[in-house]
Amino acid sequence: MTVGTPRFSDRTLVFLRALKRNNNRDWFRERRETYEMHVRGPMVAVIERLSEDLRLFAPDLVASPKVSLYRIYRDTRFSPDKSPLKTHIAAVFPHRQLSKHEGGSLYFEVNDRRVLIGGGIYLPQSGQLHRIRNHISENFSQFCAIVESPTFRRHFGEIEGESLQRVPRGFSFDHPAAKYLKLKQYLVSCTYPAIVATRRSFYSRVLNIFRQSSPLIHFLNEPLLAEQPFPMTGDNWPPLNRRY
Repeated sequence: MTVGTPRFSDRTLVFLRALKRNNNRDWFRERRETYEMHVRGPMVAVIERLSEDLRLFAPDLVASPKVSLYRIYRDTRFSPDKSPLKTHIAAVFPHRQLSKHEGGSLYFEVNDRRVLIGGGIYLPQSGQLHRIRNHISENFSQFCAIVESPTFRRHFGEIEGESLQRVPRGFSFDHPAAKYLKLKQYLVSCTYPAIVATRRSFYSRVLNIFRQSSPLIHFLNEPLLAEQPFPMTGDNWPPLNRRY
């Protein structure tokens, strides 16, 4: 792997394919060293490089292995699928003043079939969703300048996410932002064949997509940050849910 271009390898994809066929703890335990070298190791290298490069356009987002890297073990307590292990490797880059899964963030994952790169806010709480909708309603021209720009559309098309059938209570049914106010999630992503993760251009692709999606992430976080009683830093970061 060339210095300065962190990426995954063919061994990464081979391991993830095998893991899908052998999703059990004993199999994984015997191959833990391979996982560390060819799956977790490259992901840590990408995250560490992003910790430097995100400062150029998203300095408010956290990139560190401790915060960003998802565990490979699944939380199966409330799932009918009791497979113990995830068959992908993923990382999230949240805002340093918001809880890990309650604000807008950047995200990417690699599995044996595809690479997904993007961001947004996945499961906002009802109060957060109301603040985001108000923010869109009151700053619609600014929002449009982000999500309806030719560059944004070329990369992502439309914002994705679950949607209500009707405009939520408190907003006019004919509001110019109606289709966005109905959303319950605000997500953007690009997907590629898994082999892209092994190419020299992989890291620059991740960085470019993160750069294109970061204005949306910043916009979504603005109304949530206004509710924070005090700034969170590395010393008072909220406890992370260790199941992830």
